[in-house]
Amino acid sequence: MMTKNINKDKIGFQKLIAVFGIILFVGKIIAWKLTDSDAVFSDAMESIVNVISAFMGLYSLHLASKPKDEDHPYGHGKVEFVTAGIEGALIAIAGIMIIYEGVNSLVTGRVLKGLDWGIAIIAATAIINYILGYISIKKGEKENSLVLISSGKHLQSDTITTLGVVISLVIVYFTKIYWIDSVVALIFGFYIIFVGYKIVRKSLRGIMDEQDPELLNNIIQLLEENRHIEWIDIHNMKIQQFGSSLHIDAHITLPYYYSLREAHQEMENVILLLAKNTKRTVEFNFHMDDCKTISCPVCQIFDCPVRELPFAKRIKWTPENVTNVEKHTV
Repeated sequence: MMTKNINKDKIGFQKLIAVFGIILFVGKIIAWKLTDSDAVFSDAMESIVNVISAFMGLYSLHLASKPKDEDHPYGHGKVEFVTAGIEGALIAIAGIMIIYEGVNSLVTGRVLKGLDWGIAIIAATAIINYILGYISIKKGEKENSLVLISSGKHLQSDTITTLGVVISLVIVYFTKIYWIDSVVALIFGFYIIFVGYKIVRKSLRGIMDEQDPELLNNIIQLLEENRHIEWIDIHNMKIQQFGSSLHIDAHITLPYYYSLREAHQEMENVILLLAKNTKRTVEFNFHMDDCKTISCPVCQIFDCPVRELPFAKRIKWTPENVTNVEKHTV
């Protein structure tokens, strides 16, 4: 029930972003008509990307909230990475458009008009965009939604571009040096391409299941700080992200003389520890290994009734050895 409410909240906020995207786009078109500024026009064209991205994000959140089915046993969360990647590409394209318009303005030497009202409208859209972007990023971080985070970064990158347009229009208004408008647009065009690249890079990491070092380190540190002596070893750990959900695979080595019930309980203890301390929906797939003679030197069950080799040293769990496929030996 809680997951449904969170998904509903995310979808509702994304709808708000989409509606505001349309309103701000109309406002920028009005400002362009008033000023005849190529920089304002390019900013308005970028807002089209905002609108498209908002509706794409809305679709991805709707799809990601659907339950697992026979065709998608891991759910639909990966779609967030796909739409975020497309959104990042659109941001980069918007940056190219701004550079093109900036170069065109330098070549044609267009004279601007109606700057007072144009500045006021564009400045208002920048403020609204930044506030929406800030809220979207915070909600995305809280709910682990790449779509809301990328939408927020897109809105804030649009704010920076719009702010550059406002500054250039103000300078042009007082100095009548019209090429300044184009130069500022070029600078922010390159910046937006960089922002788009970073979003695409992050989405590709998710699609390709690239390891998240910070996430992995946090989980392993949690296990290390709360480990039981019965947990002789944890290895071959893999973490996949599906939207805001996680899937964790791992092998745990337990005493071979444990009954099935005892071994299963220790595995459940590991799972409960991770579930209670992870602010995300987590699916686990743990495999139980029985200890062998080579486990004795690192086993901390000192009163073990079947120990064959003396204890040598305690192995500290780190990202390097917990993700290792092999069991630990000294």
